[in-house]
Amino acid sequence: MAIWQTTRFRIDLSTPQVMGIVNLTPDSFSDGGRHAETAAGIAHCERLVKDGAHILDLGGESTRPGARTLEPLEEWARIEGVLKAALTLGVPVSIDTCKTEVMQRALDAGADIVNDIRALLAPGAEAAVTRHPQCGICLMHMQGDPATMQQRPSYPDVVSEVTSFLQARAQALLDQGVAHDRITLDPGIGFGKSPEHNLTLMREQERVLALGWPLLLGWSRKSTLGHLTGRDVGDRLAASLAAALASVQKGARIVRVHDVAQTVDVLKVWQAAGFLD
Repeated sequence: MAIWQTTRFRIDLSTPQVMGIVNLTPDSFSDGGRHAETAAGIAHCERLVKDGAHILDLGGESTRPGARTLEPLEEWARIEGVLKAALTLGVPVSIDTCKTEVMQRALDAGADIVNDIRALLAPGAEAAVTRHPQCGICLMHMQGDPATMQQRPSYPDVVSEVTSFLQARAQALLDQGVAHDRITLDPGIGFGKSPEHNLTLMREQERVLALGWPLLLGWSRKSTLGHLTGRDVGDRLAASLAAALASVQKGARIVRVHDVAQTVDVLKVWQAAGFLD
């Protein structure tokens, strides 16, 4: 049985987990501005838990292509009040950040997971998680940075590069004494990758899974789904559900989504049909 060890919870990954996205930003690609105020962010957390979210993922800085980079204190100010409330809702709370100072503040406040698009490469980031010896960690692959990552992404072999990078980052943490069951991996759909790169990662997901860590996938409302369907970001629910289900069918154990209630329902039907090992 796969377990994800986090600060307060040992998450049972024998069944797929739905991570609800809480964008506390004015400029995220899909729902920017809707939950930027603290009260709205708290209400959104409460709604996602009611809808069946197993994990909440709070982010204070947009990582859409071309997004503005924030100073750490500005990012933390967006997160702090919502994090305090989210920690009372009975589910693990993840902080989506690549800034060491934000990680430290969030973990000191009781956050369960650090979800880092830069895979803890920032100075001091590895030390921040090793100082909290039970927090969960998600390491993601990204080519370039949000400002430029989608201009001309290029790989000789996208799956080989992603797996090599993630294996190296996970091994770096193991070498510092981080327990294996604290780590999950994310191939970074849409982060410095063309639609074909993303689809190749989906088709060959088992190669990433073969590294031996649980996989977290974030396909929700991504531009590749628009490329496939021709639909605008607000009309990608069906495509997002299909991508989440395909990811789980291929072995992912956490799906990061905007549409929690619908994803939970899809997975209930899938499990009832006997597809879960």
